[in-house]
Amino acid sequence: MHLEPRTFHLHLVARPPIHPKPNGEGQTEITASYSSTIPKMLSVFWLGAHDIAFHACLAQMFFLHAFTALESGLLLAMAFDRYVAVCDPLRYTAILTDLAVAKMAAAIVGRALALLIPLVLLVMRLPFCRSRAIAHSYCEHMAVVKLACGDTQLNSAYGLVVVATVIGFDVVFIAVSYLLILGAVFRLPSRKARGKTLGTCGSHVCVILLFYTPAVFSFFAHRFGHGVAPYVHILLGNLYLFAPPALNPVVYAWRTKPIRQRVLSAWRSCKG
Repeated sequence: MHLEPRTFHLHLVARPPIHPKPNGEGQTEITASYSSTIPKMLSVFWLGAHDIAFHACLAQMFFLHAFTALESGLLLAMAFDRYVAVCDPLRYTAILTDLAVAKMAAAIVGRALALLIPLVLLVMRLPFCRSRAIAHSYCEHMAVVKLACGDTQLNSAYGLVVVATVIGFDVVFIAVSYLLILGAVFRLPSRKARGKTLGTCGSHVCVILLFYTPAVFSFFAHRFGHGVAPYVHILLGNLYLFAPPALNPVVYAWRTKPIRQRVLSAWRSCKG
């Protein structure tokens, strides 16, 4: 059976999709956070409600990728904060004033809006005249673009520009910040001071790896993994979306000494 125009079908398994009866322009609640995907994902898993309206799909796509850009910008700002704290501690309060922090926040938000609004508008212009089954549990940009029956070269090229501007730019400057931090740390005379400084940066490095690793793998799988099984795309997409926010609290909690001691004590008692 055919779906109504401007409606997509989400499915999660590596098999031809089974199209249910059309349900009109189904409504999906979109919230301004990563959790905007959770209500729809739960309805897909638990209720089999696979349909999502076209404009709801675009809204989900915008919020998903916009908040990815925001988080990447936040990680870059945190790396700059660590750099100033380690390499120029005496001028920390003079450099990172309230005005400077507000300007950084405005730049991060402005970049996300400037890049992601055109991304969604370019998808809106595409004709969708064949299968509308998205092999994902949410509306991922390239997964939606691949369903179009028109020319998608501009969408693909602009998607690369967005990735290079956000992830590429941020990763390079985060790497430079930590190279400078490492240089400053190893110049410290005291081993204890070096260990303490590296410890304060360790949790941030773990969060960076948790965020960028699945994102990069998911990006390359979509762009170049034409022979990759659909379930691998789905797994990478879900890891990219949910692994960082699920594991970040664990990373930061581990730095808290009482929590770490209780966990280690429980681990020893289980082994004993």
